[in-house]
Amino acid sequence: MFNDGYFSENDIKDRFKSVGKNVLISKNCTIIGTENIEIGNNVRIDDYCCIMVGSDGASLKIGSYVHIAANCYLSAKNGIIMEDFTGISQGVKIYSNSDDYSGAFLTNPTVPSEFTNATGRTVTLKKHAIVGSGAVILPGVTIHEGTSVGALSLVTKDLKEWSIYFGIPAKRLKNRLKNLLDLEKKLEE
Repeated sequence: MFNDGYFSENDIKDRFKSVGKNVLISKNCTIIGTENIEIGNNVRIDDYCCIMVGSDGASLKIGSYVHIAANCYLSAKNGIIMEDFTGISQGVKIYSNSDDYSGAFLTNPTVPSEFTNATGRTVTLKKHAIVGSGAVILPGVTIHEGTSVGALSLVTKDLKEWSIYFGIPAKRLKNRLKNLLDLEKKLEE
């Protein structure tokens, strides 16, 4: 029988840089670099997520009221910031670093860095940003406040605030409603 439960903040508080209240992390996750991860309040990370944070100054900052659904991959070698009320759906991939695929250099982490041209920049999900299932976010992208990204989209550049994006590459479809800001105020009362 598998124990598919969650670690609570009491189980993990000494392993992470900081952990808030009401934090649940699935026991089926792989998380490397916990000493460089900050987690706010009311956060849940579901089954089979793989989170990799580098040891050379990189960090993962997770705000409050954040959900990371099952089977997500976060490569935070160059940093990932998920502000309050953000969420990523099942199977989302976020990369803060990438190899050079041109053929001019060798690729993959087994090759010494002088033979590669790997680059990276921090990925940021601003407050109330949400990303649909299977979407891929590339290095250096900022998904601005209130923006939603549709399932299976590829995000290669910054996205404007309070917008809905979809596609490969992700294109702006329309404005996103701001009704959720009133709900946030009620939640905080």
